[in-house]
Amino acid sequence: MVEFETIKAEEIPFGNNNFIEVARKKAISEDGENVFISISRGFVAANSEKRYRKSFTIPLDPAVVDFVAAKIKEFGPTAEEAAKAAEQAKEKTEKNEE
Repeated sequence: MVEFETIKAEEIPFGNNNFIEVARKKAISEDGENVFISISRGFVAANSEKRYRKSFTIPLDPAVVDFVAAKIKEFGPTAEEAAKAAEQAKEKTEKNEE
């Protein structure tokens, strides 16, 4: 049987009750231990419980981690798109406060 231990985890909310969690985890089995990075997407249920939908793991190979990080930044929003999204989020927050 494999047991999983979360070493460190951080998350960011987005959308309506959704979140992305990035965690460093350890799988412990009779054959030994394996440390990896987990990227999970989930949501917060009506009872405030976190529910996970999808998860993806990345080995702690530095070349793999660097490749994934670089490609996420490369394929992500441009500075202009990010600024526009931040402005829209600010406007939405201000509207909700009224």
